[in-house]
Amino acid sequence: MPVRNRLAELHPEITEWRHDLHEHPELLYDLPRTQAFVAGKLTEFGCDEVVQGIGRSGVVAVIRGRKTGSGKVVCFRADMDALPITEATGLDFASKTPGKMHACGHDGHTSILLGVAKYLSETRNFDGTVVLAFQPAEEGGAGAKAMVDDGLMDRWGVQEVYGLHNMPDLPVGHFAIREGALLASADEFEITVTGRGGHAAMPHAAVDTTLVASHIVVALQSVVARNIDPLGSVVVTVGSFHTDSVVSNVIAHEVVLKGTVRTLDPALRKLAHERIAALVPATASAFGASAALDYRWGYPVTMNHPEQTAFAADCAVEVAGAAHVDRATKPVMPAEDFAYMLEARPGAYIFLGNGDTPMCHHPAYRFDDEAIPHGCSWFVTLAERRMPLE
Repeated sequence: MPVRNRLAELHPEITEWRHDLHEHPELLYDLPRTQAFVAGKLTEFGCDEVVQGIGRSGVVAVIRGRKTGSGKVVCFRADMDALPITEATGLDFASKTPGKMHACGHDGHTSILLGVAKYLSETRNFDGTVVLAFQPAEEGGAGAKAMVDDGLMDRWGVQEVYGLHNMPDLPVGHFAIREGALLASADEFEITVTGRGGHAAMPHAAVDTTLVASHIVVALQSVVARNIDPLGSVVVTVGSFHTDSVVSNVIAHEVVLKGTVRTLDPALRKLAHERIAALVPATASAFGASAALDYRWGYPVTMNHPEQTAFAADCAVEVAGAAHVDRATKPVMPAEDFAYMLEARPGAYIFLGNGDTPMCHHPAYRFDDEAIPHGCSWFVTLAERRMPLE
């Protein structure tokens, strides 16, 4: 079955919601207007329950089918937060808040799930319960974990969970998914190297932290080059190198390095941490300096469950046709906090084609409104096929 006729009819209205959300971006957990907008629409649609404040500023809606005897409960999730980016699209409905922009398409995800809410509230052609989770703070705040910790799964008896994310360069009307690891884990580290500052003309009287830190940067790359199976996927990046010296003739007393570690395998994630924790102090010590490692565990690997992935792909085929669904897409190294929901319950995450646009997190990124009916139809098909009335 292609895009539902009713969703095609709702497309202009859903697009208006998306443009409104795009004009008024909010960050992390500070989402008062977005929360109110979403909750207001859900109440207007006649959802059976609308609850705000789950995971600090998340919104949960419940829609019961014509029958509920199956006892099945399926959760659909959308993220609501924007990014601290100044928009450069030139759109008529561009952000009205300087320094904030929906540069990852969360306004599109939220609008898609609102469209699903309206459709399912009207039709209720399923035997069971749909739980809609509108999540805050995906962009670095672990809002999915906050909602899970606040009882999202247990309070409403969720059995499975599904989500989507738009994908630039994947044509509109296409889907991509894979079983297992789809997106990487993302951990952060900060290394403080302490030596003995001094005059650039007398390095023998100092412990040159710039030199030491440079060796640490090189040593960190040996984790990937010499400790990880070549068939594994690990990326170690030092993104910031800052010394306490601002002039050319001073040897810095202290250097701070900041970076990230990404992997698609939980075992390799653990190994990378172990090797970094061993290399950093040992390398510094070899040069007579010291180094303190602050390692912060971030989002885990987004791991799709086999049965739910196959089902999600089948539903995408019903919407888009087999030729437009990639069931074994390559994993990518960005991270996604939907991983926490997939750790709590079986489910799947899918990419929705967003066409020709700069990549997410770019100031010129654009969400393609033509993707909306496809995303809505996929969620609706999930509900009606997972919880059939017959």
